[in-house]
Amino acid sequence: MLRPEFFEGTHVTISPQPSPFLVGLLCRCPRCGKGKLFSGYLKIAPACSVCGLDLKFADSGDGPAVFVIFLVSPIIILLALITGALVSIPPYMHLILWIPATIILSVALLPPFKATLVALQYRHDAHEGHQ
Repeated sequence: MLRPEFFEGTHVTISPQPSPFLVGLLCRCPRCGKGKLFSGYLKIAPACSVCGLDLKFADSGDGPAVFVIFLVSPIIILLALITGALVSIPPYMHLILWIPATIILSVALLPPFKATLVALQYRHDAHEGHQ
């Protein structure tokens, strides 16, 4: 729902910002939620193709990789433990199962996590600290 705001006698309509978690999951622009955020696998586009937001501010650093590691590691370990408890398989089969699963999950989760961190950075107007 749009809400009217008044600034110095002019009537301005402010549209609600999209959820940073939703636009992150969809890898969309943090301002409009429609334009693509990435021009490659993890390369951020120079600007939004829909609203024109300059995306040069976006720098998520190593944050997405850290969050993905903290999410994927316990999942894989839990699945490996459950599999080992239910079925007796040789150790090399664990390698055959869990190395590809780890890689696939990590590669699949990196873009949405990076997009979410960029959207949160935009939402909170976060900048690098200066002295």
